[in-house]
Amino acid sequence: MKTLSGKELAAAIRAQTEAEAAAGPQPRLAVVVATDDEASLWYVRSIAKAAAGVGIACDLVDLGPRAEPERIAETLAKLSADANVHGVMLQTPLPAGASAQQLAAGIDPRKDVDGANPLSLGRLAAGLPAFAPATAAAVMALLDHYEVDLAGRRAVVVGRSTVVGKPLAHLLLDRHATVTVCHSRTRDLASVTSTAEVLVAAVGRPALIGAGHVAPGAVVIDVGTNPTDDGGLVGDVDFDAVAEVAGALTPVPGGVGPVTTALLLRHTARAANLP
Repeated sequence: MKTLSGKELAAAIRAQTEAEAAAGPQPRLAVVVATDDEASLWYVRSIAKAAAGVGIACDLVDLGPRAEPERIAETLAKLSADANVHGVMLQTPLPAGASAQQLAAGIDPRKDVDGANPLSLGRLAAGLPAFAPATAAAVMALLDHYEVDLAGRRAVVVGRSTVVGKPLAHLLLDRHATVTVCHSRTRDLASVTSTAEVLVAAVGRPALIGAGHVAPGAVVIDVGTNPTDDGGLVGDVDFDAVAEVAGALTPVPGGVGPVTTALLLRHTARAANLP
């Protein structure tokens, strides 16, 4: 079984991004935060650190965990209109009563570097230029890096979120894969996933995918990042069990995650150079 680490790919993307950032105006990313969730705060701090490493300015706009939806919307509109800001990202979770989808609709699609605006998803589905959600794009980048041929292959995506599942299905279709999307109401999940030559798990349930869900030799991409009691992370795939069956498998951590952050920053650098 081959382990599909994302670390080497992420390093290559960061190097490319650093060169792109140095070639034009300094890209600036604004991350709007309205939560006190420590895991989310750790993530945005890691984005800021990674941004500094490639020459991208990153502003963390902390509105506090009790921010009203109107204030969040006003902040996103202001950042979208600011010519000095090239990328805008809305971090979740949000305060009660705030809809991430409705608020993200206020992000200028040209600055929507994490593909959160429904307009970005619509353009993606139509095959038009748009920033894909960084996690969905990271899955595709990993498959390309390891030269996984998708044309004509059976791909199953477990999860239908607008962050990963839905956009990823469209990206796979664009590469001529035959795609099935599974979700919480899929009957006999294993009977569907075990037909996949490429299987992507993106639901946020630890060890949901076991050996019985995987076809021998399948390529398995684990998008899950589930915190453990001891401060670690585990994926949606039971790594040890599935490693006995799969042909290739991403680790958690160290698989999709590093590539996601690297692509978010590359999107920002490219947004800074849009005409």
